[in-house]
Amino acid sequence: MNTKGIGIVLIVIGVLMVGYNSFNFTTTEKVVDLGPIEINKEVDHPIAWSPIIGVALAIGGVVLLVTGSKKN
Repeated sequence: MNTKGIGIVLIVIGVLMVGYNSFNFTTTEKVVDLGPIEINKEVDHPIAWSPIIGVALAIGGVVLLVTGSKKN
């Protein structure tokens, strides 16, 4: 993959990270298991990141696009 392609991918990922700065996923954990009786609990696991990371990725992608077009 050339630098232009990597730059475009970084810009897209950076914009998505700024737009969506967190997401959750849910797992089911067994709390009690007494023979035929089971009690389960759903646990949310939030994953969050700073929008600054997305901005940095987008800027890095722009830099790669600019430097890739100057080489040609």
